[in-house]
Amino acid sequence: MKTFSAKPHEVERKWYVIDAKDKVLGQVAVEAARLLRGKHKPIFTSHIDTGDFVVVINADKVVLTGSKENTKIYTRFSGYVGGQKVETPRMVRERRPILLVERAVYGMLPKTRLGKAQYGKLKVYAGAEHPHEAQQPIAHEVR
Repeated sequence: MKTFSAKPHEVERKWYVIDAKDKVLGQVAVEAARLLRGKHKPIFTSHIDTGDFVVVINADKVVLTGSKENTKIYTRFSGYVGGQKVETPRMVRERRPILLVERAVYGMLPKTRLGKAQYGKLKVYAGAEHPHEAQQPIAHEVR
């Protein structure tokens, strides 16, 4: 018996839509990352991009459990003295709501060239409308 290894030209890509309205951020990110990596397919190969395209709509209506909305912090550092920026999810939601979903999904993907390619297939929109109707995306339910 031989081990199957998918070839890049053999991969068939689909489009999925995830509605994040009133869904928990982590659960939405887990499903999106799973679809982006291709782990739901029987031909999954760890070193080949076997994933699908994922469109997340209503990203501004995603919820965080407990008191994470006010207590969780996102930090970044510019490299200069006094250049540390700290934000809570509430502040991020006011400034740019799609960033919550994008950061959560990015954290679940590999930090390699393959992960960057998979992350490029993620499309996140704050509202219910998206410009990918021509691809006939399939609705995917988050459990």
